[in-house]
Amino acid sequence: MRVGIGWDIHRLDFGRPFILGGIELFHDKGPVGHSDGDALTHAIADAILGAAGLGDIGEHFPDNDPEWEGALSVKTILPAVIEMARQAGFRVASVDATIILESPKLAECKNEIRRSLACVMGIDPSCVNVKAKTGEGQGEVGRQEAFVAHAVAVLESLKK
Repeated sequence: MRVGIGWDIHRLDFGRPFILGGIELFHDKGPVGHSDGDALTHAIADAILGAAGLGDIGEHFPDNDPEWEGALSVKTILPAVIEMARQAGFRVASVDATIILESPKLAECKNEIRRSLACVMGIDPSCVNVKAKTGEGQGEVGRQEAFVAHAVAVLESLKK
């Protein structure tokens, strides 16, 4: 088994779609990014790459490459990372993630996000945990200028 840690932050701005784990949330602000700004999916991708010893998301999907501009991360980046891990001899066993943001509140959509991510990773939704915290009014998260995602991925070897 291998364990990897991922982290991402994206600035929030008015009038942008808010995509989180491949699910669009209804909010007046959304993440600013070269792709869709889905910090949760980016953190998970980084955790998987780290566990597989394959570098980081910026090496494989640079933010200055037009190929990734506006890309939906859960449909492009995460599947590509899953395939890289598979080629390196690993499969995702489980993921635990924490999203830190003031709003929108995620209680109503966490299970939908879990199912979305689990489907892409080819694992049971019970193997994906998504937690939500606030910044308690502190810093850029507390001021609703940004949101953060942390993730841990556990990979299993495909070799028996």
